[in-house]
Amino acid sequence: MSLAERLAKTEGNDRIADVQARIQVALVEGLGPKLYDASMSDDQLQTLVQRRLGELLEEEQVALTSQEKAYVIQQIGDSVLGLGPLEPYIRDPSVTEIMVNNAYTIYVERGGKLYWTGAKFLNEEQLRRTIDKIVSRVGRRVDEASPYVDSRLPDGSRVNAIIPPLALDGPTLTIRKFSSDPYGAEDLVSFGTLTASSVEFLHACVQGRINILVSGGTGAGKTTTLNVLSSFLPEDERIITIEDAAELRLQQPHIVRLEARPPNIEGKGEVSIRDLVRNALRMRPDRIVVGEVRGGEALDMLQAMNTGHDGSISTIHANSPRDVLSRLETMTLMAGMDLGGRAIREQIASAINLILHQARLKDGTRRLTHITEVVGMEGEVITIQDLFVFDFRAGVDEHGRYLGELRPTGLRPHFLDKLQDRGIVVLPRVFMPVVGAAAVR
Repeated sequence: MSLAERLAKTEGNDRIADVQARIQVALVEGLGPKLYDASMSDDQLQTLVQRRLGELLEEEQVALTSQEKAYVIQQIGDSVLGLGPLEPYIRDPSVTEIMVNNAYTIYVERGGKLYWTGAKFLNEEQLRRTIDKIVSRVGRRVDEASPYVDSRLPDGSRVNAIIPPLALDGPTLTIRKFSSDPYGAEDLVSFGTLTASSVEFLHACVQGRINILVSGGTGAGKTTTLNVLSSFLPEDERIITIEDAAELRLQQPHIVRLEARPPNIEGKGEVSIRDLVRNALRMRPDRIVVGEVRGGEALDMLQAMNTGHDGSISTIHANSPRDVLSRLETMTLMAGMDLGGRAIREQIASAINLILHQARLKDGTRRLTHITEVVGMEGEVITIQDLFVFDFRAGVDEHGRYLGELRPTGLRPHFLDKLQDRGIVVLPRVFMPVVGAAAVR
């Protein structure tokens, strides 16, 4: 347990909180504009704040132990320079998600499990200031006119905030952290998310310009997988990324990053994902990577895939590979075009080649459960076949961790000829059959 967590549970917390509140007010009043001086580096500002904090503590009449003084200095420093009581968990690499239910209740996720921290904000006003600090960095706002917002931290970590009157118990903040060192394919193999053979196959698919959708529920790890897939993109291609809040961290040199913009306080100036997808088609893209498809932009993305912009990658919320197809059909209808059901399904079957379905299992791990090929149309139905499936029959160990892995079904994708035409060869051993292989359905 961290020092912050231990002190949050000890008696005398009110006394420390009173000292902290007084010193923080005096610090802000004393330094004033210097806290926002753009000419000062982060190190200079931190040195200034730490020195002034030490002076204010010496002036305090309340007796504090050296440990309590260090705690107060860290808390105020984190509040003024960082995100207050959240800062220790931002720095902790084992924490993958931070959930602030209200100013006095903070949970974190470690290893796929939720834990109460005992940490808390001084009051709702401090939590609101922290939220405003986060969203203002990327030109967004949260107020009564717009009481919820999606934003991001400088490292790309995803942030959602919602305030009263929509949040009944006070402001609520959720931060989904991303690793400071982006995960690579070998990391996902070590976590059990992928296997070596499936990585070899997916690398060939990305290189061979196969259109891929990564599906799954909230927190399943879709963006992490999308980042890994994007790492397979060639460095000599022009890549355009389109996101609601920029999270992708591609390493290629030729990248143009686009981010949607919400409406201003007058309800004007909104630029949607769909607007950016249409604009990206005029930017001479070799590849288009859409962070998430969630609305009418599905139609524009499908049309792009069907008109020469193959090799595109995106994510979508869905419960299964089959559900991806019905959700795409629904989203396409949201574009407002008068298209028949069969015409939409033909567009989907022609555009999407591969669906990667990911899930967060009961043991807290994120696993790819299906790699599914979209084969084509059979009558009115889109046919798909599973190329790799997760082996749930392997059971769990004594700790409840799943023992299975992603295994090939023995079926080979129909687009192997297309890959070979582009000079990409996938060895037959990648698809070595496993008992219980799925059939076309």
